Amino acid sequence: MDKLIDELIRLSFAEDIGDGDHTTLCCIPDTAMGKSQLIIKEDGVIAGVEMAARIFHDFDPDLKMTVFIPDGTEVKKGDIAFTVEGKVQSLLQTERLMLNVMQRMSGIATTTRKYVKALEGTGTRVLDTRKTTPGMRMMEKEAVKIGGGVNHRIGLFDMILLKDNHVDFAGGIKQAITRAQDYLKAKGKNLKIEIEVRNFDELQQVFEVGGVDRIMLDNFSIENTKEAVRRIREARNYEIESSGGITFDTLRAYAECGVDFISVGALTHSVKSLDMSLKAC
Repeated sequence: MDKLIDELIRLSFAEDIGDGDHTTLCCIPDTAMGKSQLIIKEDGVIAGVEMAARIFHDFDPDLKMTVFIPDGTEVKKGDIAFTVEGKVQSLLQTERLMLNVMQRMSGIATTTRKYVKALEGTGTRVLDTRKTTPGMRMMEKEAVKIGGGVNHRIGLFDMILLKDNHVDFAGGIKQAITRAQDYLKAKGKNLKIEIEVRNFDELQQVFEVGGVDRIMLDNFSIENTKEAVRRIREARNYEIESSGGITFDTLRAYAECGVDFISVGALTHSVKSLDMSLKAC
């Protein structure tokens, strides 16, 4: 996964700098040295400090970063998260990419922390989804973890999740599950299997087939979720996930039904970035 991040950083610099940062090159001597500080401009949870260090180092290994506030810390407006010093040309050319990454990651971590706090005492954990910015998935999922959430899966390769379309195209619950089991056996792979169900009839079919690790209750009402959890716990100790149509306001009510996880696409697909700036000091 580190290779994906390295490639993202490389492509991002290529996109931003092109054949040269002519604004910086025209007015800042190559020998000029300076120091900048990251200023937090609104309350939230900081994330991306370690990623910032990586960005600085990849561009110019001689840049020196001094961290005052680590990832996962709740910050206030006016806090200074870190300073970075070295060639001014390097400071100016890395500024925007570092800020874009940190603001996005901090926004995700801040939103995730809000959901995590809302679930305190229930035993339910909040999951992210694959609804991420193309190319930035590794950073965004890391931000979810920094905020206290759990990564559902990284991509299509590290877990089998049989969703409604898979079930429909396969011809039904039984066909989808048995084909998944046969596939894993044939390929010699050890991946968890999760199956999405849309109603109690599909849930009963899962019980009849078995051989899955987690059941996702898709767009179940709170009342139906309670009943589904009761049936699942009686049948076998499957992990239970709720998904679909769940808002922040209904989050805790779903958790109190006894589900293990609630997946929330909003953690990554519609968050507001946390405001911050890098200023000379």
